[in-house]
Amino acid sequence: MCQTGDADGGHDGPSDDENTLGTTFSALLEDSAEDLYEHAPCGYLSTLMDGTIAKVNTTLLTWLGYRRDELVGRRRFPDLLTVGGRMYYETHIAPTLAMHGEAGGLALELKTTDGERLPVLVTATVKKGADEAAQLIRITIFDARDRRAYEQELLRARQQADEERDRARKLASTLQQTLLPPVLMTVPGMEVAAYYHPASVDEVGGDFYDVFPLAGGTWGLFLGDVSGKGAGAAVVTSLTRYTLRAAAVFDPDPVGVLDNLNTVLHQQSRGGDPRFCTVIYGWLVPDATGCAITLASGGHPPAIVVRADGTAEFLLTPGGMLVGPLPDATFTSVTVHLGPGDTLLLYSDGLTEARPTRNRARYSEEQLLDFLAASAPVTAPEAISALTDLLAGFSDGVEDDTALLALGIPRPADTQP
Repeated sequence: MCQTGDADGGHDGPSDDENTLGTTFSALLEDSAEDLYEHAPCGYLSTLMDGTIAKVNTTLLTWLGYRRDELVGRRRFPDLLTVGGRMYYETHIAPTLAMHGEAGGLALELKTTDGERLPVLVTATVKKGADEAAQLIRITIFDARDRRAYEQELLRARQQADEERDRARKLASTLQQTLLPPVLMTVPGMEVAAYYHPASVDEVGGDFYDVFPLAGGTWGLFLGDVSGKGAGAAVVTSLTRYTLRAAAVFDPDPVGVLDNLNTVLHQQSRGGDPRFCTVIYGWLVPDATGCAITLASGGHPPAIVVRADGTAEFLLTPGGMLVGPLPDATFTSVTVHLGPGDTLLLYSDGLTEARPTRNRARYSEEQLLDFLAASAPVTAPEAISALTDLLAGFSDGVEDDTALLALGIPRPADTQP
């Protein structure tokens, strides 16, 4: 049988303790809401539609150093902004609020009573009445000092990185210039032209070329490509250039010059950073009808002769090996005669390994030969100019440095096309 509440001491309504707890909880909620507004981790203020401050919380007063009675009813929110911020408020923020009723993500600066600038992020919304008429602007303000400091540190780090990159590029450019002749020497009775195309401004490449005088009116010339990039490649490039020049003075025979270079590079490559190169070295001997050029190749792409009659051909040196890796490398040579209107082109594989098309197909030696044949007859400067334009058209399809060197015998003035 069920018992009544009176019989077992139960009750139907809340006890006095429960009533007291409910009253206290309600009071805490009310106090907490007010306290949250006043001491929130962000600033709050409300303004009339003309910007006059109607209400402001303690947090914002503390940030700015004002008393409440100095702001409420006496100052407008734009008055708390810097000059630039005040202009931006009047010309952009206020019209945006009038048209859309809200504006957010605004980066502004407030002025404190001691003259300091406080970077803040501001969000504002318009409160409307029952008749949809605008009554107040409620503004929330977040302290952005930590964010500004973070952004400034990022900017400082980026500026430092940019400066370091500029210094590295300048160093790379300066070092690259020391590996190439500042001015090509004038060879009597010939036209000489050259071009160097760096694939990257950040790294030193290993391509090189030179033309220099030897005894008895003869000349030496070479063009090559050291493996790798950077400072290590620059060291080997410098060693290669000076070795070629020194060996040519001792004995200008092209095969002998490459033998000497191979001995030096092979000894150099025994360390922890082995290097090698491909190179064509030539010996130029002028004669009554032009000049004879003997070329020896160490694993390098073949030279091309563009004839005055409009034909073009490779100068093949079968069996020429890379310079440096093997102690007993073999090299072969070929001799060609250049007459009036003939041009000789040496090039590095940055040109013939470029990938200029959408399908990334390699630009081959055969395509280069066809290109020059279509341009024939061509002078040395004209050949270099045409190839410079060709490389520019490849854009980022040129993935490696490219060196070009052309020598030609001018046509007599009365036979110029």
